[in-house]
Amino acid sequence: MKARTPKGTRDFNARELAKRHHVTSVIQSAFKRYGYAPLETPSFELSETLMGKYGEEGDRLIFKLLKSGNFMRSVAEGATPKASDIIDKALRYDLTVPFARYVVENFGQLPMPFKRYQIQPVWRADKPQKGRFREFYQCDADVVGSQSLWQEVELVNLYAEVFEALNLAVVIRLNHRGILSGIAEMAGVGDRLTEFTVALDKLDKIGQEGVVAELKDRGFSDDAIKKLSPALIPARSMDESLTALDGWFEGSEMGLKGIEDLRFILQHINSNIKVSLDISLARGLNYYTGCILEVNPVGLDMGSVGGGGRYDNLTGIFGKEGLSGVGISFGLDRIIMSLEELGQMPDGIVSCPQVLVLNQSDAEYAFKTCMALREAGIDADFYPDSAKMKKQFAYAEQRQIPWVIYAGEREAAESRVVLKHLADGTQTNLSIAAAIEQLKP
Repeated sequence: MKARTPKGTRDFNARELAKRHHVTSVIQSAFKRYGYAPLETPSFELSETLMGKYGEEGDRLIFKLLKSGNFMRSVAEGATPKASDIIDKALRYDLTVPFARYVVENFGQLPMPFKRYQIQPVWRADKPQKGRFREFYQCDADVVGSQSLWQEVELVNLYAEVFEALNLAVVIRLNHRGILSGIAEMAGVGDRLTEFTVALDKLDKIGQEGVVAELKDRGFSDDAIKKLSPALIPARSMDESLTALDGWFEGSEMGLKGIEDLRFILQHINSNIKVSLDISLARGLNYYTGCILEVNPVGLDMGSVGGGGRYDNLTGIFGKEGLSGVGISFGLDRIIMSLEELGQMPDGIVSCPQVLVLNQSDAEYAFKTCMALREAGIDADFYPDSAKMKKQFAYAEQRQIPWVIYAGEREAAESRVVLKHLADGTQTNLSIAAAIEQLKP
């Protein structure tokens, strides 16, 4: 049998994990700085918790889990199950719906507004391609229990701070579901908003002609498609977008409310943040109700590296009405790919010991030396076998360990060690205490 990973999944070696830890530590620090508390939820949920929350496209991408145990044994013995009996759980598609379930399940015990961050893997049965995997990590920040637009302002600022700290230039695209609802209402297809936004959300992938073709396939009339055309215009400058918005919604309360909300956000975010109004931005998830946003790296054909929005009705599906929420998500994998493609990943990010203690001629003394280094807070490794020096040095170089220590019989007799820096070959005979001082970060 050939050893291989399932399509859309990956193994991560020490170097790759070090890069991931670098990015997640920057994101996590920002979450904590903005007052968000950590939360983790199970890898899988009841299928009824997830199904119907992401639109028809999302539902098809949810990994369903077959029942096991006695049920599967009965199937093996020839029983004919109902389709609804086969599946009762599913891998989580995102972190937002499980968060909403958690809030409802624990309501009354949580401070309101409740702010949480979550960094965990999610799964989607999507076609693997560049920047798109079937298993990947999301880094989410959400707050429920407040309708204040200051939350949106805060999250846009948080986005900007994180990407500045990562040295990744991005543009934050904004839109509002009220604007999309207003366009659909004025085109006479307000009752088909979901179908409209599902098609519109593919604009950056299939272009204007492709979206028009899909709308026709869905039965939209030529007249309706013509009236929907303002939403099919790709992102423009801020001034052009605002001017266009002013004239579209004189008769639409929903559209005007969307414009009002966006203007508030734009007026209060930090003035140096690069944002654009993108009327084509739909983020085809059924639960968004207000401002929606997406983040794209500048100069790369990478897709979005983050996105989110407001979802006033999400907890209502679990029986708790009246809790407004808003949140954002960072796409960890695409952020890392963007940094690497642009050459912006910092040098020296490795996950390896700082020093290797060689196994020369007195293994006991060498091991005690290694333990002394560890007790002093230094990441140290001990080569366990009495192998040739060439092999031990090759091991250190392969793992990119910058220092080695000789601690053989001669060094043991003098209670000293020889510390060598592999990059330039310099070495020093010194006490263990002095070696510790030199190796301390």
